[in-house]
Amino acid sequence: MVPTVPAFGGVPALSELLIILVILVLLFGVPLVVIVGAVLLLKLRSDDEEVDADRIAELEAEVERLRERVDDDSDERDDDVRL
Repeated sequence: MVPTVPAFGGVPALSELLIILVILVLLFGVPLVVIVGAVLLLKLRSDDEEVDADRIAELEAEVERLRERVDDDSDERDDDVRL
């Protein structure tokens, strides 16, 4: 004789499916969002560092030009004093 009660129970209803969905979101969704956020934050910071590096190189070149100008001006003053 075949038993009338199923071996595994019934098909899960909406409340059970919602609980399973919440558990899956907590187990996989939250860590995934945290990892993606950290990657994006690091990417944004690395872009800023490239811009900063370009700005630093530009400022160093400007400082070098100013030093050459100051050296040239001091050489001219030395020549004027010797005359």
